[in-house]
Amino acid sequence: MTGAQNEWGRVDDDGTAYVRTAEGERVVGSWQADAPAEGLAFYSRRFADLETQVTLLEQRLASGATAPDAATSTARTLRESITGAAAIGDLDSLLARLDALGGLIEQKRAERKVERAALAQQAQERKAAIVAEAEKIAGSRDWRNGSNRLRDLLEEWKALPRIDRSADDELWHRFSAARTGYTRRRKAHFAELAEEREAAKAVKESLVAQARELSTSTEWGPTSGAMRDLMTQWKKAGRAPREVDDELWAQFRAAQDAFFSARDAANAERDAEFVKNLEVKRALLDEAEALLPVKDPKAARAALRAIQDRYAAAGMVPRDSMREVEQRMRTVEQAVESANEEAWRRSNPEARARAESTVAQLTSSIAALERQHAAALASGRDKAAREAAEAIAARRAWLEQAQATLADFSG
Repeated sequence: MTGAQNEWGRVDDDGTAYVRTAEGERVVGSWQADAPAEGLAFYSRRFADLETQVTLLEQRLASGATAPDAATSTARTLRESITGAAAIGDLDSLLARLDALGGLIEQKRAERKVERAALAQQAQERKAAIVAEAEKIAGSRDWRNGSNRLRDLLEEWKALPRIDRSADDELWHRFSAARTGYTRRRKAHFAELAEEREAAKAVKESLVAQARELSTSTEWGPTSGAMRDLMTQWKKAGRAPREVDDELWAQFRAAQDAFFSARDAANAERDAEFVKNLEVKRALLDEAEALLPVKDPKAARAALRAIQDRYAAAGMVPRDSMREVEQRMRTVEQAVESANEEAWRRSNPEARARAESTVAQLTSSIAALERQHAAALASGRDKAAREAAEAIAARRAWLEQAQATLADFSG
């Protein structure tokens, strides 16, 4: 036999190509282009292409790159191609390999079913978690982050696979209701906020006008208090719309600064004057303290009164020195006053008369008791004598005190 052949087929000299299968030989084509060997190689390459496709299907199915349903369709197409293929090679083995894939396809289909069930369960759990978080946000007042978070949750929901329709619809209804409720409350909040800011704008415009009116006042004490009240009202007013709030604050602050700068300048000038006043008052205090100790109460009082007049006329002193100078003046005043009170006490005629009367009464009482004591001794009445002696001793002690008091008046 001439031509070219191998284990699986041949090409005759006339170019007819045959393939051998379990059913026998069949013609697969006619090769006229070149020598029979070239034709055999050509039809063998066609077989190799089919074999490569079967191998690739096996690999993709085993790795999971091809879904079971897609593998079934591809295997069907390959079977049709192999059954009537114009190729020379072990076509029966390729068909057998395709038959063997049936079991693997069913296995993969079962695995896919389990995976889909697991994914569906995971998707349902995640969707339930998304709904729970959305409902929590819907009940909150997190207006800044809540909207962004709900948007992220929606994108995550879209990326998740669908689950059982009834469960999916129920969860979606809750999720949608949470988003709608939050959006409605958020819009109402910002509408209310806009109203509040417009009201705050009106209040702050009024406060700016009042601050400007007060900014030129020179009534430093009352106006300082009024400015502080305006600042308190400003803080309570809340924020105006962003585009005007900063501008209103700048105007309000400028008016306040103008007043307080003028007040501080006036206070600085006043403080310089107070320092001079302090020097004068300290000199007067030195003069007043020279009156101590008081020797002539009446003259000291007259001298102190003249110093006090000049002290009062000297004016205010710095606040941190007020306690010092007032304490020094009070010390001198108390000393002079005490000296005058003592002098008055010594010269009080009514008190002197009472002291003299007391001395006279005690002297008379002691004389009478001495007579009683002598009579008791003479008559032998010991108890009466003893009682009279005790009474004499007590009255003599009282007499010494009364005589000392009378001596003070005499001095």
